[in-house]
Order: sequence, then C-alpha cells, then structure tokens
Amino acid sequence: MADTCPTGTGTWTLRRAATNPTAPPPAPTRLFRVPGGGPQQLHRGMTLVATISLFIGTRAAWTNAMASRPAVAGVISVCYASILVCAALSLLVRSRRALTRVDAVVLMTAVVLVICGYLLDHAGTDEGVLTAQAANEILHGRPVYGQPWPWLFDTPRVGITKTMSGGADYTYGYPPLTALLAAPVHAFVHSTAAATLVTTAALLVSSVLLWFLLPAPWRSAATAVCLGFGFLPHYAYAGYPAITALALLVPVVVRWPATGEGGRLGIGGVLRAACLGAACAAQQLAWFLVPFLLIGLYAVRRGELGPRRALAVTARYTVNAALTCAAANAYFAVEDFSSWLHGVLLPLDQKAILHGQGLMGISYYFTDGSGRLDYYSYGSQLLLLGLLAATLLFVRWLGPALTVLPWVAFYLAIRSQDGYFLLMTPLWLAAAATVPAAAFATAWQPRLPRVAGRAKAVLAGGLLAPALVCVAIAAASPPPLRMSLSPRFATHHARVGVTAIDVRAVNTTGTALSPHFASRTGQGASNWWTIASGPAVLAPHASAEYHVKPAGGFRALPGGRGPGTYLIAVTGTPMTITTVHIPAEPSAIQ
Repeated sequence: MADTCPTGTGTWTLRRAATNPTAPPPAPTRLFRVPGGGPQQLHRGMTLVATISLFIGTRAAWTNAMASRPAVAGVISVCYASILVCAALSLLVRSRRALTRVDAVVLMTAVVLVICGYLLDHAGTDEGVLTAQAANEILHGRPVYGQPWPWLFDTPRVGITKTMSGGADYTYGYPPLTALLAAPVHAFVHSTAAATLVTTAALLVSSVLLWFLLPAPWRSAATAVCLGFGFLPHYAYAGYPAITALALLVPVVVRWPATGEGGRLGIGGVLRAACLGAACAAQQLAWFLVPFLLIGLYAVRRGELGPRRALAVTARYTVNAALTCAAANAYFAVEDFSSWLHGVLLPLDQKAILHGQGLMGISYYFTDGSGRLDYYSYGSQLLLLGLLAATLLFVRWLGPALTVLPWVAFYLAIRSQDGYFLLMTPLWLAAAATVPAAAFATAWQPRLPRVAGRAKAVLAGGLLAPALVCVAIAAASPPPLRMSLSPRFATHHARVGVTAIDVRAVNTTGTALSPHFASRTGQGASNWWTIASGPAVLAPHASAEYHVKPAGGFRALPGGRGPGTYLIAVTGTPMTITTVHIPAEPSAIQ
C-alpha cells in the first residue's frame, strides 16, 4: 500500500526505505498533469477561478431583477445552475477537449449574466450621457465639441467633473469614435442606452475575441478578468468610451512582438495598426500605450532585421494607425478645429479637482493641503517619460510588462482614480499569456558601456527619481491659506448642519489667489459653495473675510465618530488646496 498509495513523497520514501533500503527513490510527483495526457491542473484552476468569479455581483442583480424584471431573475437563476455544474465539471473532466468545452460554457454563462446586468442597469453615468448626447448631435448634423450641455447633469446619478477654477465641464471631452458608433443606435434608441449598448457590446465582443486568441489554459482567465469580476461590466453599463478603446486594443496586444515579422506587415499587421488608430480615436487612455508599443516593436524588429528595415516596418505600422485615427476625427477637425482640439485634449488640461487613490491623497486626505499641487502633475509626466526611457534602454527586461507600464504614471497624477488602472487589465492578461520574456531575447537595446548588473538598476531608478522628487515637493508644501472658521449651525429634519460659514483667510504666499470653496466628507467634494461676500482675488500676504454658503443653503454634518466634514479652498492657477475641519458643536445650534 505504501508503494501504490503514497500520502506524500517524504512518507513514501520512509516506508519504502523501511521495507527495501536499496530501492531507488520515487519519481517526483507530477502536480500539473494527470495521467493519460489530461488537462493541466493549472488549467483546471483557471477554469474554477473563472467559475467562482461569476458569483460576484450576481446576487445583487438577482435581487434587483426580482423586484423589477422577474423574467431576468429567472435567467439568472439558471445561470446559478450553470455555475455549479461548471464548477463540478472543471474538477471532473479527464480530457483537454472536455475542459475547453467547460471553458466555453463558463464564457457563455458570463455573457448571459452581463446581458442581464445591462437589462437591469443601462442608464449610464456622465460618460454615457455625454456620449449619447454627442451621438444625437451627430445624427442632426450639429456641432459636438465645445457645446455645453448643463441639463444633462440635473440628476444625482450623473456626476460632474468640477475644475479647480471653481467651474465644471459640461462638454464632450473624448475622441469621437464611440459617439459615431452610437449615432445609428440612437436613431432607434432615443436615450443614453444607445451609448451604453455600444460599450456593453464592445466589452462582450472583445471578451469573446480574447477568449479565442489566448492559449487554451488561459481562456477562462480572460472570462474572469473581462466579465466575471464585475468591474468592467459596470464601466460598460456606465457608457465609458474607454471600453471601446479596450476592445480595439485586444487584437493589437495579443502576440504583438510578431507584428512586422520578416519585415512585412501583411494583412494582420495592417489590421492591428488600424485597430490601434481606432482605439486612439475612441478614448485618450489608448494614447499612453502607443509610445511604449512603438518602442517595443522597433526594438524587437531591429534585433531581427537591423536598424533600417526595423525603422521602415515600424513607420508603416505607425502611418497606418495614424491614418485610421485621422479618418475618424477628420470631419470634426475640419468642422471646427479649435473646438475639436480642445475637446480631445480636455482631460489632459482641464485641471479637474483632485480625485483618486494615488499619491495626491497625501495632500487631499491626510494633510491640511498643498500650495504646489502642480508638482503632482509634473511628477506624473516625468514618471511617464522616465518609464519610456527605461523601456528603451532595458526593453529585454521591461518588454513583458509593456502593457502595464503606461498606467503606472497615473498613480502620481492629480486625477488618479482606479479606473485608469483597471480598465486596461485585460491587456495585462493578453501580454502575460502571449508575450513571453523569450520574445525579447534578441531585441535591440542601446549599449551602455560599463553599466551592468546592479548599475542598470541604479540607472533605471535614476530615470524615475525626478518624478519622486516632484511628488515630495507637492506633498511637503504647506497650504497657501491660513483659515479660521465661524460656522452657523441649524437643524433640518432632525439633522444638524451648516447654513453658512464666516471664513478669515490669510494668503501666506507671494502669489495672488482666487479661492473657491466646497466641503468634503470622506473622498468626494460637494458642489461649489456660494461666496456671498469677500474678494474674488486675495492679494499676496493679504487677509480677507469671506461669507460662504453651501449649495442648497444647508450642509448636513455626519454624526458619530467619523472623519467629519471639511471646508476646502482651491485655486486653479496655481493649483492649490487648503483644508480646514468644520467643527460640529451641538451647543452652537441655534
């Protein structure tokens, strides 16, 4: 029994030695493949994880459906059965073909759940509402860019991007492709659902495409990342144009080092270039991938073909991508070049209010503010340039992570919300499955005399150091205003709140500042407070009295021992923020 049913290699060896000391040691246990050439255990694990991921958010969808769409709830109940059956089969089937069929059922179940989720929630948020309105303007031949649509933001569901100058953006700030795709849909679906239908369809198509393009053991991982974990479907339901860009980038990234192999783009290379250009015409996140991809492509091809032919094939790839992007933008650029250019660059230069999970939180959440918020932006830009330089110098090392590096720079930005990281995560998976480190073994990279081993790591760190210095300057900078508050309290529907605040502000800097006030509880800022009295511009080293009122005339204060409510004063040029806690004293209630 010890020979045929071991409980572990060590136990087997001890028992075998006890009965026959001269016997050879047993062969190592085969952990990843069952006898008879069956599926790898890793493949089973991928399938099982993807199956489990389908539970995420499914109960909430079923609960909502039972209250509004019982038929959809019935379909979700059937999906529960499919999940359970697939989980069992992923551990029971004995052939690779059978496990691949289970993978396909898991994918189909995920697609059905996403469709059910869309039927329950397709109203969209600000991105979807803006895209649908842009599609409507295209249908009626009206301008898209530079046109404010403030009425779109009248409902609480539709958020608005506030700017550090005390305003907000009510215009369309994305490249036009998603709106162009939504325009014919809007002719039949006269609501935001026209835009969210396009983005949801794009997510489903890209998920199925990625499933087919990946090696069999990785396919269920694509199902989990794209559809199972739930975060990408919710961005699709919201109408994010980035989902369209993601769908177009999937064929670009899968096995990208093979593009231009042998010096010829071929039909496949031309189609990849067209998809890259179309992605750039869908959403600005795709722009950040382009320089990394071109550096990697040139390095791989130069290692194979030499500098001249590598440059030629990279140039043809770039030109095809640029022509596709230009074709999608041409009408709008010709119609009103200035408005179009301002619109597509809006997210880069709008100076939106701080938001996100990155390092800007030091100055927004954990200190009293900063007088040099611009340095977060400088740090983000320098980090992007440093990562590009490091990719060029060390492409053999960094090449496999090329689809991850572009998004690292957002961690230092003023707007560093997690959507900038996770929206492109399927591309990370595509690279992990189809772009091995061996693909860069012969890639060209500049020779660095007397730089080897640890010196290369030091050099790479030196390329990133300026970005960290900028972040340190921003985080260590004191707030520009010294403020003291005298709040006026009231009760409304048994809740304690503030109706106005008298603010004494002292400008401690040598720069004139134009402060704008809002409140913050937790991570989000309120609508701008009204400045009832006080100067619009506070001169250097001057002081002034401001009387400010919350939007709607009342700002409720949270009870208990929470973080409390803060009054923030921000300026757009230069970008600064000052934060002061609003005291909640019941004795002060009038």
